[in-house]
Amino acid sequence: MILAESPRRQRVTKLVNWGHWFALANIVIAIVIASIFVFSSPMPGTGVGTLYLLANWFGHIGFMTFFGFVIFILPLCYLVSNQRIIKLSASIIAAVGLALLAFDALLFNRTGFHISFHAADLLRDEAQSTMAIESWQQWSFLFLLFIVWLGFQLVLANAIWKRVERFSRHKVGIPVTTFFVSCFVTSHAIHVWADARLYQPIIKQDNMFPLSYPATAKTTMSRYGLLDLAAYEERKQLQFNPDIHNITYPAEPVYCSVETNRNLTVIVQTDSEHAVDLTNINGITLNKVSNYYSTASSIEGLMTSTLFGVPEIYQDALAQKRPVLLALPLGSGMPVSIHSDEALPLPQLSGYLQPITNNHQGLHIAFMPSKNVESYVKSTLIRKHDIIVATGFGDKEGKGSLYSTLELNATIASTEDLAPTILGALGCNAPSTYYSTGQNLLSPSRAWLVSTSGERIVVFHDGKRTDVLSNGSYEINDMTTGKRSKDALNVDLLSQAIKHLSRFSTQN
Repeated sequence: MILAESPRRQRVTKLVNWGHWFALANIVIAIVIASIFVFSSPMPGTGVGTLYLLANWFGHIGFMTFFGFVIFILPLCYLVSNQRIIKLSASIIAAVGLALLAFDALLFNRTGFHISFHAADLLRDEAQSTMAIESWQQWSFLFLLFIVWLGFQLVLANAIWKRVERFSRHKVGIPVTTFFVSCFVTSHAIHVWADARLYQPIIKQDNMFPLSYPATAKTTMSRYGLLDLAAYEERKQLQFNPDIHNITYPAEPVYCSVETNRNLTVIVQTDSEHAVDLTNINGITLNKVSNYYSTASSIEGLMTSTLFGVPEIYQDALAQKRPVLLALPLGSGMPVSIHSDEALPLPQLSGYLQPITNNHQGLHIAFMPSKNVESYVKSTLIRKHDIIVATGFGDKEGKGSLYSTLELNATIASTEDLAPTILGALGCNAPSTYYSTGQNLLSPSRAWLVSTSGERIVVFHDGKRTDVLSNGSYEINDMTTGKRSKDALNVDLLSQAIKHLSRFSTQN
């Protein structure tokens, strides 16, 4: 005797079939959106790295989207009898989910980190700066765009519902499932191998996609004698290569006007001896930034960071480049001079070198020991020049002070901030990201700093200093007390900082 399915069972079966096709359509859309993550990151450069990229791209995004379907939509197919409510709910869930994925992709493209609880403070800063820039018309446009996107999901849901019987005749479930499961398993298996061998073309992709936790299995492999952890750590120390040979500097052409009638003198102290208090000098009260950091490990690195606005890690790669800080004012007709008793780090800078007695109008950048700073500041103020004085180089913690007649609006600063601040003071409004990793201290936009010291990456944020060593280990210290902090490493901030730090590098 043949028993016909009950109406409810038929309805549930159709809803489940519809849900699977709706999920597949959104998996394809999600994969397209996730291409932003792929093209925002350096390409692997190897066959195995590219294979892992593709497998991880399709496998992880497919799994993440289908998992959302199983959690949020599939239960509705069994619990709710009204198919219109299910289609409306599924469309809203899909629209919101994919909108969040698109927002995360754009955030990753801009900052290098994903939406997470750890990134909440950074996300808040980005949101505040964005809200300050965007007008209500632009926000209205974004809201309208989401409504259109929701409408597309509703149209897609209805179109699939009308054709679900026709689609069900195509037996694609097993091949599609096999493809995505194979990609998922393959990506994790390759990552286990790459992590054991510290294979950088794959390891550097770990933070590419949101909610990604690739398998490592180091402990399990060492337990069964498949991996020597001591040798693993030894090899790990060799993976960080601070040498950057290929760069694009500036990242974009810098076009801006310079007020050639302005006079500005910048003094950078080249030692930590007898640091003087310049808060009040010649009856003039100077503005002071107490938390100023000079992390360069050598005088050559200090000069490079000052003139180019980038950390000393770029020094060798800048051998044929001219600093925008000097070339732009000079090209506009402003006299520019460098004063230094120390040898300049790059030969192309020698043309700017002038004796300290040359008191022309325009821009002066002087590198001198602390014993000469106060007298030079006094003579500069007499000549009615604006001044910027940076101290702290050679200090154990690299901490000094920044003094200026300019209105500095920062609570924390570094050597890389000098170049964009100088150009900002001279009237140049070009984005500092084109030529520097620093920011204009007259109108800062970031509450954190990143620099390098030798082979260490140094990040300053929220009263903490994080030193990431060449072997991948790190230290977090309180900037006020100098004591070791037990705070967990902010991976999202570090990822954003490294992305910002490497913006000029083309080695990948």
